Amino acid sequence: MSNKSILLPPASIFSPAEVERFRNETKGTQNVIHLNNAGAGLMPDIVTKAQLDHIHLEAEIGGYEASACMTGAIQEFYHQAALLFNCKASNIAFTASATDSYTRALSSIPFKEGDIILTDNDDFVSNQIQFLSLQKRLGIKIVHINNSPVGGVDLNDLEEKLKRLQPRLLAITHIPTNSGLVQPVKEIARIYNSYLQSHHGRTWYILDACQSAGQMKLDVQELKCDFLSVTGRKFLRGPRGTGILFISDKVLHAGLEPMFIDMRGAEWTEKGLYKQQTDARRFEDWEFAYSTVLGTNTAIAYCRDIGEERIWGQVKLLSGILRDELKAIDNVRVLDKGPELASLVTFTVKNSDPVLIVNELLKRKINVVPSYRAFGVIDFDEKGVKWAVRASPHYYNTLDELQVFIASLKDIVR
Repeated sequence: MSNKSILLPPASIFSPAEVERFRNETKGTQNVIHLNNAGAGLMPDIVTKAQLDHIHLEAEIGGYEASACMTGAIQEFYHQAALLFNCKASNIAFTASATDSYTRALSSIPFKEGDIILTDNDDFVSNQIQFLSLQKRLGIKIVHINNSPVGGVDLNDLEEKLKRLQPRLLAITHIPTNSGLVQPVKEIARIYNSYLQSHHGRTWYILDACQSAGQMKLDVQELKCDFLSVTGRKFLRGPRGTGILFISDKVLHAGLEPMFIDMRGAEWTEKGLYKQQTDARRFEDWEFAYSTVLGTNTAIAYCRDIGEERIWGQVKLLSGILRDELKAIDNVRVLDKGPELASLVTFTVKNSDPVLIVNELLKRKINVVPSYRAFGVIDFDEKGVKWAVRASPHYYNTLDELQVFIASLKDIVR
């Protein structure tokens, strides 16, 4: 794909020169129209270089020796992540994925038989499966918050169930993988914080920000979550195999730790004793792919340099245009519902097939992905569909790319 013509919407947050720079700094934009940023964003070239440079260093002098040489740059990751989420470096742990982050947080909650997990209907599929596993193993109970008529959690129902049930865990997915819905997390934070005034230490709160990090500003001081789980590969445009976990001081001071803590997270002090680390390292493993740590650090710095607020404005603009164009196509039904929508545009097509659509678009060098009922059972059943196609633009996408996508889809489903 040529980067010469930069066609942007009239209300574009970025100038043509800025978008041209983003695309010139991203080799992949020359090859594909990438509308699968909710799966994995195209990495900026400097992110790729940061990883390759370290892999070459490992090959030249040895893996342990290479990480020792890069100690300063590795520690910079924690600083950059802390700036991204408005916390301290001591609150940040590096993991292998958002699910890895989430599992470590979930395993630290001191569940007992009969405890309740209070969660939303649009929670990420892996989270829901983990809850069901805990139900099977430990006898905990899962309670879902009702949805409001406009989509997203019903805040009145959340408040009532928090006070009445006093769950061990409140679990919210900020943006689900199968929809453009943005949960009202600031209002949820207000309700949770108010509840804690009379129920301190009873309930913990995990916020899954896998799809929102890199799209919008995330401030853990505003969000009031005890844990925030994130991936590097999506809208942050970092490497695959990377995750970030924010752990609050409240969690650390309470002594919570992952179920399978290892020698990174604790010191073996006596035959029958160990001493846990005082900071977020408690939630890390000894072994890292340090090339991905360095790549993630570079990706975060790149994102912060552009500005999360500007990125959020652009992705909302592009995804809004995409939804409007899709709604105008016969037999296409846009599925996204909520008071605020993000850059996950989901749609289904009457009398068509998701694999056919995705593969035909792929032949045209356009990247999207299918989504199935098993990815979001409650949501898909409520909408009465078995599948969807997901297109997720980012700030480096252009209006002409969206037009090529729409024209191609019309040709495929006519």
